[in-house]
Amino acid sequence: MSSDVPDPTDVDAARVEHVRVEDEMEQSYIDYAMSVIAGRALPDVRDGLKPVHRRILYAMNEMGVTSRSSHRKSSSVVGETMGDYHPHGDKAIYDTLVRLSQDFSMRHPLVDGQGNFGSMDGDPAAAMRYTEARMGALAEELLADIDKDTVDFQSNYDDRLTEPEVLPSAFPNLLVNGSSGIAVGMSTNIPPHNLGEVIDATVELIDNPDVGIDGLMDHIKGPDFPTGANIVGRDAIYSAYSTGRGRIRVRAEMELEETETGRDRIVVTEIPFQENKARMVERIAEDINEGKIEGVSDLRDESDRNGVRVVIECKRGANVELVKNQLLESHVERTFGVINLALVDGQPRVLTLKETLEHYVEHRKEVVRRRSEYDLAEAEDRAHILEGRLHALEHVDDVVEAIQDSEDRDAAKTRLREDFEFSEEQADHVVRMQLGSLTSLESEEIEQEYESVQATIERLETILDDESELLSVIKEELLEIKDEYANDRRTKIIEDVGTVTHEDLIAEEEVVVVITEDDYVKRMPAANFDPQGRGGKGIIGADVKAEDRVSKVFRANTHDYLLCFTNHGQVYQLKTYEIPEMGRTARGKSAINLIDLDDGEEITAVVATDEFESDECVTMATRDGYVKRTAATEFENVLSTGIIAANLEDGDELVDVAVTDDSKDIVLATEGGMTIRFDVGDVRQMGRNARGVGGIKLQDGDRVAGMVATDEDDENSLLTVTQNGYGKRTPLSEYRCQSRYGKGLIDIKTGERNGPVTTVKSVSEDDHLALMSERGQIMRIPAADISQVGRNTMGVTVMDVEEGDAVASVDVLPAADNQ
Repeated sequence: MSSDVPDPTDVDAARVEHVRVEDEMEQSYIDYAMSVIAGRALPDVRDGLKPVHRRILYAMNEMGVTSRSSHRKSSSVVGETMGDYHPHGDKAIYDTLVRLSQDFSMRHPLVDGQGNFGSMDGDPAAAMRYTEARMGALAEELLADIDKDTVDFQSNYDDRLTEPEVLPSAFPNLLVNGSSGIAVGMSTNIPPHNLGEVIDATVELIDNPDVGIDGLMDHIKGPDFPTGANIVGRDAIYSAYSTGRGRIRVRAEMELEETETGRDRIVVTEIPFQENKARMVERIAEDINEGKIEGVSDLRDESDRNGVRVVIECKRGANVELVKNQLLESHVERTFGVINLALVDGQPRVLTLKETLEHYVEHRKEVVRRRSEYDLAEAEDRAHILEGRLHALEHVDDVVEAIQDSEDRDAAKTRLREDFEFSEEQADHVVRMQLGSLTSLESEEIEQEYESVQATIERLETILDDESELLSVIKEELLEIKDEYANDRRTKIIEDVGTVTHEDLIAEEEVVVVITEDDYVKRMPAANFDPQGRGGKGIIGADVKAEDRVSKVFRANTHDYLLCFTNHGQVYQLKTYEIPEMGRTARGKSAINLIDLDDGEEITAVVATDEFESDECVTMATRDGYVKRTAATEFENVLSTGIIAANLEDGDELVDVAVTDDSKDIVLATEGGMTIRFDVGDVRQMGRNARGVGGIKLQDGDRVAGMVATDEDDENSLLTVTQNGYGKRTPLSEYRCQSRYGKGLIDIKTGERNGPVTTVKSVSEDDHLALMSERGQIMRIPAADISQVGRNTMGVTVMDVEEGDAVASVDVLPAADNQ
């Protein structure tokens, strides 16, 4: 190294500080966070603007691109803003300019755009070289009086120019247009409001500083979104206004129309704020195609420049309210999370509604005070000049002579100050006066102007000396803005009738549930099956595979809770609507997807009930003739994995279940055609883990087929159906009550023709029956079509069962459902 070049290692550092790296990282991160918070992401509570918004508007004002000028290329506005005030890239500035012009983003747009500035479908704006912009008329109110020393200015980024720290803001823009932004460790999400309502609330606060949130909400009903729609409930609004945070549900506006062909259509005319309409329509279409939304035949977007119009055509006979609920669950209702976070004196604070307005009023007081001081100084300067002119007119001849005798203008001014006691400003003005201003008419005009200026001075001094006068000026100016710019509320507030639940999305109807031995299950509307005559073959109700057979069919309401009892003595709970609805020829869905069945376990009995009475019991019968009775309350909280209903001996199975009270009798029927009737009180109540007591003495090879609960005054008949499709009705009164655990009486002759008994049911003349064969044939017949005969008879053909097939199950469709 040359001796002329100093060795850098020999240079002493001017200052060396030893710091812990974690301390330096912490402080640096805090500095960065505060820079983002104060300089980029959060609005100022006084004017409701972030720096980029403020700089765009100020740049347009400096360019003279006001609401009264012609539009200018957006690229010109962006360039001026970036070059003089906001050196952060043109994209960020243009995106902000675009949003300021969108009437679906801003409740009162601050920029008047010309060209393609995007859409509610998420379409981007055209490039800045293709669009034009100018300030909106209301934006000028934010900048009004900025040239009267109403706000402080600061140097721009390169110290060439100055820019305002905040705008004078003649209206509460933070609430009117809202704001959203993500800072470091915090975010803001302030909804827009109605200008007239916000001004009325501000005036109320000025008149009554002790007003509470309730009083302010007499004026501000809630957020007023540019896209309209509906706010659901008022509690969330109150919470947001009183705490600064809240979750407001916003629901699309939907109207019902009837087409020329008599079908119904749902028309969405207003959507939630910040919802992407095209994406919303796309999601609705996906759910329609996947079957999650039922009853829709067509979907189209007919929106245009006049507004939103998304049409959902319903199928003929579809439940329109059900379709609306399905739309509400996932597509046309959104939650707006309110976080009223803004900068107060440069620090982020979560503010209540009242605090937000209080800070705005304090800002306006400062603006009006400084403007009044500026105007007062201007008026006093003008009054001083006018006093000089009037004094000159009083001595006009002497003044003119003194000026004529002076060598030059400076000498004239000096003589005027010395001879007539004019001030420097007055002398300068008098010297520059024209001779035409010495006429008597001109003199009168000067006197009138002087009186007017004096009145202005007195008014301004009053404003500065009396705060009530200052506040009256603020109120007056706010009300003038309201009269000129306010418009009607767009967002309606509707009562909260509860959150839409999954159950609300299911039409309430009577269905037939089919279960196979391999535990495939499905439901079908009972109305799909027309009544047939006795002895028919029925129609296909389930497409079972060769090794499988139908084991159970029963009626239920889609909103019923089902207690599913299995042959192993377990009980599971599910809602009917959780069973998939499928067509007649469908096989069904494996029940293991709905309930956790063990190997070899199958559903043998189902109880459909919404709520047990306190005095009711669940009475169970097993294949081996045991009966047990357990309080229904023990089945109110059934685990998803099931609970024990009965403790069975090896080889025994649970076969049937009934809900009973103390007034009931129990009728047990066997596959061999025997029946026994006894008082349910003969079976004591016992816990779920009990086996039960003997109900009937079975002959060798016989098994219990079913159970019926009846009472002494029951006028129904006992329906008995055998595997080969034969059956009969016998009045229940013909089955006398016996002691429990007897052999019973002959009910029906089984034998080769009839085959063993499949089931027994209690039916009335007006009931219908749903019969299903093991191979999936189903038929519906009126109970009255089956002959009513005595005990110990053969019965008549109920269902024409093909060879190799058998009646698997029978259920009753009550008379009330057959009207």
